[in-house]
Amino acid sequence: MITKQLTRHGSSRHPRVGALLAAAVLLAGCAAPKATIPDPRPIINYSGARIRVDKERMQAIQEWVTREQDNITEDPGFWVITDMAVDEVYPWDGLRFAGADTVRVRLDPRVSEAQVVMEIYGHLHLMARMGRQEEWLPEAPTAVGYDLERAILSRVSDAWLLGRTVFGTQPYAPLDELIYSKENGYLDAFIFTARPDEFAEARAEWARGKPGEAEAYRQWFVQTFSREPPGLRPR
Repeated sequence: MITKQLTRHGSSRHPRVGALLAAAVLLAGCAAPKATIPDPRPIINYSGARIRVDKERMQAIQEWVTREQDNITEDPGFWVITDMAVDEVYPWDGLRFAGADTVRVRLDPRVSEAQVVMEIYGHLHLMARMGRQEEWLPEAPTAVGYDLERAILSRVSDAWLLGRTVFGTQPYAPLDELIYSKENGYLDAFIFTARPDEFAEARAEWARGKPGEAEAYRQWFVQTFSREPPGLRPR
């Protein structure tokens, strides 16, 4: 398995070894899909914002995360390639397709534990392009455009939440912002604010339906993270 992964991630050979170990931490005790997970613990950030989750929900997330990671590792029909970034990255930063069966994602090398989460983001996008969306996104089997992106980021958020609450992964600002936003009902606001040049039609519909939501999100975000949300920060 390790040899196959190194071959498929050629340019990231040495970081991949460390990330495999990190993935083993994230999925510790998960050799079988029904393996029992440790009891989840609340997480709290430096502002005092907390997230609490129940074990049943985390168990369900662990099962599909394990299945998806196994598919990324073992399925010879596609490649998920991890490139190294030089700064913080959000899941969509640097997503690129190379042909019909290859996707590239970016990883901050300081947070190797995030690799499985970034790969899930790329994998789900690739599965949608390869006609396997119903298999991997049964909750959104025909979604396109913004609806597809939202469904994928919801899954990515859950995967990172599993790591943070169950397996003690270290905080990482871009992914912590994602999970806090989703768990507090601000997933749409997070995406639309962070990516102002995308999803114009869906954003306009959201703004009409929820006037004031963008500012409420901005205020909540600043209170929670002591900085402006992505998309509103000075460049």
